[in-house]
Amino acid sequence: MSDGRSGQFNSGESLLFLTDEQLRQGIEAMFFAYRGFTADPDRILAKLAYGRAHHRAIHFINRAPGTTVNNLLSILGVTKQSLNRVLRALIEDGLVESRVGTADKRERHLFLTEAGQTLEAELSNAQRARMRAAYKEAGPEAVQGFRKVLEAMMDADMRRAYTKLRETSS
Repeated sequence: MSDGRSGQFNSGESLLFLTDEQLRQGIEAMFFAYRGFTADPDRILAKLAYGRAHHRAIHFINRAPGTTVNNLLSILGVTKQSLNRVLRALIEDGLVESRVGTADKRERHLFLTEAGQTLEAELSNAQRARMRAAYKEAGPEAVQGFRKVLEAMMDADMRRAYTKLRETSS
């Protein structure tokens, strides 16, 4: 490892004194890691003419079965029109079921069907395998540190949604 001036990280280097070049390299690493993280699911989704928005909806409906459309809108941070397009396709294709709320008839609660659960498992298994391999290569101390970095990059609203999701689906 270097002394930090060449852009590589040194285990003794203070994180408070990262150079712009080191930060740029971190940003680039994040972009490429995201491409890797989404590559396997993208291939699976392409066969079904779906995109990442479909994947995100399926993921979060699976994490919180019965979630409302409004809650999903809040989690995903997308427009109602955009989410409705995605949900319409998933419902028409038999992957998601929308049920009218029992307490409030205006609410629509979302559930994965058996076919939706199968697709979600295939998508998640691909991503878990990639993360498991990366964590194994990086070492156990990296797991906690990586999560701390990701959480620190979330703004307050994102962190609240993330914390709520972790608490309700534990």
